[in-house]
Amino acid sequence: MGGVRDLPASATEADGSVVVRVLSYNVRSMRDDVAALGRVITACRPDVVCVQEAPRFFRWRKAAARLARSSGLVYVSGGATASGPMILCSLRAHVEHTEDVLLPRTPGLHQRGFATAVLRWGRAARLGVLSCHLSIDERERYEQGRLLLERLSALDVPHAVAGGDVNDRPDGRTFGLLAGALQDGWATRPWGREHTTRLGDPLQRIDAVFATRGVEVLGCGVPMGLAGVHEEDLRAATDHLPVLAALRVPAAAETG
Repeated sequence: MGGVRDLPASATEADGSVVVRVLSYNVRSMRDDVAALGRVITACRPDVVCVQEAPRFFRWRKAAARLARSSGLVYVSGGATASGPMILCSLRAHVEHTEDVLLPRTPGLHQRGFATAVLRWGRAARLGVLSCHLSIDERERYEQGRLLLERLSALDVPHAVAGGDVNDRPDGRTFGLLAGALQDGWATRPWGREHTTRLGDPLQRIDAVFATRGVEVLGCGVPMGLAGVHEEDLRAATDHLPVLAALRVPAAAETG
């Protein structure tokens, strides 16, 4: 597997803006090789990880702590309390606020939810974060996409990011709803590999990182070929490939 250039590193810039690395990753309840999973996350050097299918049942908090510890991060929100989505972050971020949200459930389908947080870097760069795993049912998924946009707005910060397993392709109705209101990271500044399905499976892009207007997307895609991210670990870690984005988040204007 050939190498790819790295994305910009995490940094605080002279104007108070920050470069933040955001990773979205469906970890299939950590049923696979957790050591490989930790190595992949660590090699991506994220500031924020939007996890999907985090453990939700017996001793789920212990499993969440294990994943955070293995990748040098800390638990922020979600897991069982959001029915699967979870957020981890580095010690570089200050956690201002968290909220786990359970979504309306269609009888016969899985409960879904959002993990959300507001994070701050330095004194003025703030970012709302939402991790999601949308429904396999087209009608329910579209309604969840609408609720996702509402929830991002409700975080009441000028800049936000949503990472998740959309269970829809870019030509789908729900993906189109999100991409019409937000920046689709891959479409805005493609980097690495596009498709997020497991190696050897039919090629699909069903996982994504979206950002609000005003956030500068410096690059976004699957980090295959990135130094330290090995194909054998990607195959062993879970049944999805991760999506890594580098974002420049402006500092909020000071008031008063």
